[in-house]
Amino acid sequence: MSSTTDLNTDNDRETKQIFTVAEIQELLPHRYPFAMVDRIIEYVPGEKAVGIKNVTFNEPYFPGHLPNLPLMPGVMMVESMAQVGGVILAQLPGMKGKFFAFAGIDKARFRRPVTPGDRLIMTVELLSFKRNRIAKMKGKGMVDDNLVVEAEMLFSVFE
Repeated sequence: MSSTTDLNTDNDRETKQIFTVAEIQELLPHRYPFAMVDRIIEYVPGEKAVGIKNVTFNEPYFPGHLPNLPLMPGVMMVESMAQVGGVILAQLPGMKGKFFAFAGIDKARFRRPVTPGDRLIMTVELLSFKRNRIAKMKGKGMVDDNLVVEAEMLFSVFE
C-alpha cells in the first residue's frame, strides 16, 4: 500500500495514508459503474477515512437524472460515503475478505446539489462495531467548503 505518513503527536498513531483506486479495489468488491471512490486521502485505522469522488459528466446516471440539469442522485452520494466506510471496515482486525452490506440509513440530509465537475470529499467515522457483525458510521460530504450530504449508516457482515 502506498502511503504518505504523518505521525499524530498526541498518540503516535499513523493518521494519514493515501489509498489509490487500485488499492481501494483490493479492499472493496465494487466495480464500474458502481465503484464510487477515486482516492482515500486520510485514514485512521478503526476510526475514520476521508475519500474523494470526482464527479464527471460521464457518470452513467446523468443522462436520466436530469437531462437538462444533471444532479448526482442522493442515493449515489450516500453509496459513495458507504464505500469510504467500507475501507475502514475491511481493515478491522479479523475482517479481511468479509463483505459489509448496507443495512440502514438514518438522519440522511441532502443540503446542496452535486453536479458534474464537483469534487465530493467524504469523511466517514466509525461510531460503533458490535459482535464483529454490526457497524454504525457517520458520514458527511463536502463540495468546496459546503456541506452537501450527511447521514448515519448501518452495516452488517454479509456471509
